[in-house]
Amino acid sequence: MNVGACYLETDVHASKDGVAMLSHDPVLDRVAGVRGDVESLTVSELKRLDLGGGHRMPTLEEALDAFPRARFNIDVKSPRAAPAIAKAVLDAGATHRVLITSFSSRRRAHAVRLIPGVASSASSPRVIVLIVLAQLGILHRVPLAARGIQAVQVPARTRHFEIATPRLIRAFHRVGLEMHVWTVNEPAEMARLLALGVDGLVSDRVDYALDLLRQG
Repeated sequence: MNVGACYLETDVHASKDGVAMLSHDPVLDRVAGVRGDVESLTVSELKRLDLGGGHRMPTLEEALDAFPRARFNIDVKSPRAAPAIAKAVLDAGATHRVLITSFSSRRRAHAVRLIPGVASSASSPRVIVLIVLAQLGILHRVPLAARGIQAVQVPARTRHFEIATPRLIRAFHRVGLEMHVWTVNEPAEMARLLALGVDGLVSDRVDYALDLLRQG
């Protein structure tokens, strides 16, 4: 936040006792060097794990409280995570600064139903298919992806198709959807996509993105 990053993207799994935990991986071996997965341990057991340098796995509610001015892009990584995320967001009073997404339309929809009024973004393979259809000229299909969402979050391209094109960006804008592109870590690609008119970039290199934005 102090360097200017006010949008934070994070992945969430649920602990054994139903607490939303910030974790990309479902398993613990890569980050904690132990066998097992996030959902097999309680929040207190997860809190005892050393993630390196004395760091511990935070809960979603702790993160929302620690950064009260930040907006969170939350990826629902498992079915059990949906109700855990909803509880954390509601308990933190953070509905207005959260966007819910998932590669699973079912998981995303479950969480959204539990958080009335929350913003939502689609990233499922179904949306990618609709995008490809739109890219082939069937633009009337695009509104089908717009039900209950405010944005789509997609890669810039698939193996065979460019997704982030001016034509498609305009098509989404016409039906009131933003396009966010992931994961963009090269400054030249960031500049190219912003010039095309995308509404957001998901990046591991916020320093590059901020430098680019400051250059105007």
